[in-house]
Amino acid sequence: MGQLFGTDGIRGVANQYPMDCETALKAGRAIAAFFDGRGSAGGRFLIGQDTRISGDMIAGALAAGICSMGKQACLTGVLPTPAVAHLTAADGFDAGIVVSASHNPFYDNGIKLFGPDGFKLSDAAEQAIEQLIVDNGSLQSKTRTIQRVGTVDCLDDAQQRYGRFLRRCLAPGTSLAGMKVVIDGSNGAASPIAPALFQNIGARVSGIFCRPDGVNINANCGSQHPEALAQRVRADGADLGLALDGDADRLIAVDENGSVLSGDQLIAICAKAMQQKGELVQPVVVTTVMSNLGLGTALKKMGIEHIRAGVGDRYVMQAMVKAQAVLGGEDSGHMIFLNHHTTGDGMLAALKLAEAMVSTGKTLSELARVMTVYPQCLINVDVAAKPAIDSVDEVVRVIGQVEGQLGEKGRVLVRYSGTQPQCRVMVEGPTLAETRAFCEQIAAVVAKVLG
Repeated sequence: MGQLFGTDGIRGVANQYPMDCETALKAGRAIAAFFDGRGSAGGRFLIGQDTRISGDMIAGALAAGICSMGKQACLTGVLPTPAVAHLTAADGFDAGIVVSASHNPFYDNGIKLFGPDGFKLSDAAEQAIEQLIVDNGSLQSKTRTIQRVGTVDCLDDAQQRYGRFLRRCLAPGTSLAGMKVVIDGSNGAASPIAPALFQNIGARVSGIFCRPDGVNINANCGSQHPEALAQRVRADGADLGLALDGDADRLIAVDENGSVLSGDQLIAICAKAMQQKGELVQPVVVTTVMSNLGLGTALKKMGIEHIRAGVGDRYVMQAMVKAQAVLGGEDSGHMIFLNHHTTGDGMLAALKLAEAMVSTGKTLSELARVMTVYPQCLINVDVAAKPAIDSVDEVVRVIGQVEGQLGEKGRVLVRYSGTQPQCRVMVEGPTLAETRAFCEQIAAVVAKVLG
């Protein structure tokens, strides 16, 4: 990764470099220059945002940079990340930009990019844009010669159009009549959309954490914190609980008993449902190296090949395109249905999960039996630097010791976060107690050496 771009765009504390107004302005110029003429809308760029208090500030700076290059900025206001991707391609924008830090706290923000085809960018494209941001002098000089600067307009019906798109992704005639659903909007971008969408398809919906105020996004709610959702599902006697994240590209679900299902479990459920309907163009599912061992076992029993990509939904997407897979995702809750969309979409995944329940007549807990989850422990360790893991002798040594003790009964994965100053230590093993002990052993060494 470069200086600015991580595994999912640019991210940092709002009002501090690189998420300050000055850098966002430069980013707007750089994006306009890089994508000049690549879309069919004549130099128009779509900008959406989640509900963070800093969203207007960053979106405004991006728009100013785009306009300074003589291009047009079109603002959607609050809109889920996958909605921006869809509308970028549908309306032929040169690029789509999302101002969001996904599941991070409100004081962070970020910039995610989609090309005119609605797909996330390649590493090479991001590196080229980053170079234009860092060396912004030539673009700034160019703006001095531009007299017909761009203007800003708004896409007022973006939420409604996205909702209609999602409904078209359902199998014809699908109704959720009689289904009781609790939706946790994470006080984020899906808050005004998700409850209404499920109600329109017949479900009885209770919405929680759907009242954003600019600072409560992801605060002890959403896909990262589904505990309150699980309690509400049990209290209401609901059939299904759905937890989205701040920009609604992730989904975590809760079954009728209040048990939380991971992204891997949801992928296994959808893989089986799609296989039974003949919707898997190729018998292949793509996930990341972080996926639970149980998912691979479940897919193997179904006769489905399991391909593991690098961490990040755009790497999953790239592997999916190469393998002609139509289903992929991450254990964190990103799910990609390539026969419908170009990126991970939490609300689309929620609809497909509900569709599987309706088409099979089974409860979510019954569908979840398709996969046995191996005990897994993940510890995030704050680090001061990110040297190559294999260059840190003490860390290499403790990883080797744990792997030797686990043998073929588990695995170890140690990697840096692409969006935060953290090292992620993940261990899977035969029992929860052993798994946690091994994970804590490695995390302690990482904290000592790199913290």
